Amino acid sequence: MGEWKVQVSVRVLPEMRRELEVAAAREHRTLGNLGGILIGWAFAQLQAAGSTEKLLRFRIPAKGK
Repeated sequence: MGEWKVQVSVRVLPEMRRELEVAAAREHRTLGNLGGILIGWAFAQLQAAGSTEKLLRFRIPAKGK
């Protein structure tokens, strides 16, 4: 019958939004589509880690920082 979708609002800093828009354009995706993919991936990582504390302990440093 098709997939049901819901809207989710997320607050991000304007600079992060600009960077996400650039990444979405590079991937030929909409910002909403990229956000959905990232949220799905992040939630799977959270489930595997078991908690945000454990998840954030093993985060990979951002490129160039």
